[in-house]
Amino acid sequence: MKEFFKFTLASILGIMIAGLLLLFITIGIISAMVSVSDQPTQIQANSVLLMKFDHQIVDRAKSNPLEGLDFGMFQGVKTVGLNDMLDCIRKAKTDDNIKGIYLNPMDIQAGMATVEEIRAALKDFKTSGKFVYAYGEYLSQKAYYLVTVADSLILNPQGSVDFRGLGGERSFYKKALEKLGVEVQIVRHGKFKAAVEPFLLDKMSDENRLQTETYLNSLWSEMLVDISASRNMSFDELNDIADMVATFRKADFAKQKNLVDGLKYKDQVIDDLKKLTGTREKDDVKAVEIQKYLKVPEQREQKGLARNKIAVIYASGSIDAGVSEEGIKSEELSKAIREARRDSSIKAIVLRINSPGGSAYGSEVIWREVKLAAETKPVIASMGDVAASGGYYIACAADSILADRTTITGSIGIFGMIPNAQKLMTDKLGITQDVVTTNEHSDMISLTRPMSAFERDLMQQRIEDGYDTFISRIAEGRKMEKTAVDEVGQGRVWAAPNAKEIKLIDAYGGLTDAINLAKKMANLDNYRIVNLPKLKDPFEELLKGFSGSARASFMKDEMGENYKYYEQLRSIISQRGVLARMPYDIEIH
Repeated sequence: MKEFFKFTLASILGIMIAGLLLLFITIGIISAMVSVSDQPTQIQANSVLLMKFDHQIVDRAKSNPLEGLDFGMFQGVKTVGLNDMLDCIRKAKTDDNIKGIYLNPMDIQAGMATVEEIRAALKDFKTSGKFVYAYGEYLSQKAYYLVTVADSLILNPQGSVDFRGLGGERSFYKKALEKLGVEVQIVRHGKFKAAVEPFLLDKMSDENRLQTETYLNSLWSEMLVDISASRNMSFDELNDIADMVATFRKADFAKQKNLVDGLKYKDQVIDDLKKLTGTREKDDVKAVEIQKYLKVPEQREQKGLARNKIAVIYASGSIDAGVSEEGIKSEELSKAIREARRDSSIKAIVLRINSPGGSAYGSEVIWREVKLAAETKPVIASMGDVAASGGYYIACAADSILADRTTITGSIGIFGMIPNAQKLMTDKLGITQDVVTTNEHSDMISLTRPMSAFERDLMQQRIEDGYDTFISRIAEGRKMEKTAVDEVGQGRVWAAPNAKEIKLIDAYGGLTDAINLAKKMANLDNYRIVNLPKLKDPFEELLKGFSGSARASFMKDEMGENYKYYEQLRSIISQRGVLARMPYDIEIH
């Protein structure tokens, strides 16, 4: 027995030592990878900047050294920052080694406003006299909208262009919940606050259908404006093609209808790129992808590091959602705004918002810091794909609000949802509850009984008070009457062109435009950009990736596109307090 314990302990010790050695070796390998990845990239003459759009585009990408690598079930999601893409396009414009940009998308994993900002940057790039060449085997509607900016738009002879107009769909859970014996008790303000409709109805309300039709038509019109100008086609021509559903027609149809300039195979495209770059026929085209071009040092006219700074503060995701590490943490974001306000070297702030809203309390916390910052230095709100409900709440105190023409905003309203699972617990599962209280309403809010009239009235008053605070903040920030805010509020979602008409935004523009406006308002000539909140250490992100996100990755692999419904249910279960959130996560096809 003594020998047994001795060998057992020795084995355990050996395993521990081997594990530590493996950990140190892994850290060493990762450190080497990070060191190599940080080395600047050298660009050869007569190169092209290749943009394949095979990464998910976010406002700002995290610095995870192993992001996108495949470790079996631990598959990282490949992301690239919109800020990085815009910087690369701007840098390539004046880089003598870059002769042009080659666009090769199939689909684009980004919202419509993000695509609009990239398209605008490419349009500006063309003013340098350099070419933009686009080629695709299949082009989704977002991809097609983007590539119409190109000088040459080529499609594979067996390819197709997805062009059929915009459509949005949503799911309703009322009947499913009834079968389970769950009632969702809703308290809300705003006849357009459609976030609660999936739990109350089995189809869209008339108000929700109206607002959806309005913003979809607005987005489609803005897309047609750009496509029409680029392809020299009328709105009627484009709508006729969409009605014929170009998506399921051959490439010849796209060429015949002037959707593309020509039909060529990849080898012929490569020959075109060789001619455009002056590359010899026997040599390969020198192409550099965005991820590598990011590491190319930018040539600066002024030497030294500028003292004056513009802070770009990113607010992306739901506010205090509580279901994952992603999203906006009100305390963390408030701290970043507060530090930027107190930093005398930061002369202006750009608050970049891409959020459907979330916690009403968290929105108020952030709003307070935005208001204080705007009292000391210029604050510009830059709206991305979505800046609605709580996302608009945190923007309204800014000196100026800019949005892309395809941005979704508004949704000024709040609500609360309280599930009642009494029938599920008692009738279906046979589980009963008994309660002992010290006061009449000590068990409020219960998930296993319906609200009393007193409790519902109390909740409704809380919602009304919250809504009044919300529209008061907007009235103050936008210099509007509360009654005027209420008229355009009521939870209604607006596309940017409509939002501009009703004074919810000041002007059209993307992140670059917001930075330029901040520069102008702060009277800056020489400055540098600082991005906040500061990103976490790459190794911390890596360790986190092997824990919580590993489970999420596994769930995504198993559930595929249905994972979004799982996330929605998790979000509902975890919600606390009153919410200032837009009706639903808009998914436009």
